[in-house]
Amino acid sequence: MNFEEIKIGFVLTGSFCTFKKVIPIIETLKEKKAKILPIMSYNAYNLDTKFGKAEDFIIEIEKITGNKIIHTIQGAEPIGPKNLTDIMIIAPCSGNTMSKLACDIIDTPATMAAKSHLRNNRPLVIAPSTNNGLSGNAENIGKLLNRKNYYFVPFKQDNPITKPRSIVFDADYIEKTLEYALKGQQISPILL
Repeated sequence: MNFEEIKIGFVLTGSFCTFKKVIPIIETLKEKKAKILPIMSYNAYNLDTKFGKAEDFIIEIEKITGNKIIHTIQGAEPIGPKNLTDIMIIAPCSGNTMSKLACDIIDTPATMAAKSHLRNNRPLVIAPSTNNGLSGNAENIGKLLNRKNYYFVPFKQDNPITKPRSIVFDADYIEKTLEYALKGQQISPILL
């Protein structure tokens, strides 16, 4: 698909192990002439982990997109009123963020960005990555699957032997999911 001039809000939340999977996607979308608005949750923006330093991720994402990362609730609130996005993706979308979206709890830059974007009836794509997707968060995934304007990147069990309730999105499906969602369609199958 030609993403030229498509305004994509790209939100990263605290499933740090997948950052190295999504940053190349951001770069590919930018190469395809998409306008990328980067957004990070508080934890994604501030925490260093065994997967990398927050500052290094921030520098890399801002360099790729040419935009400063939105990392506050105040920064995320104008997204909808100012029509800054045609589509938004939360990748990775942690179980915490999915739970908050399912319960309409708007207390992070990620959830505010989603709420603000959705006010314009535009697609919100969820790329789930959580250790409790097949347990405590399964109910929330079900709620979001049944909401208007929510679309899911196909996902699978992360490691059925050592983490039997963990799920993770397949990064190879992100672009195709965005294409479908822009047409108001859910890519299928969702479960891989």
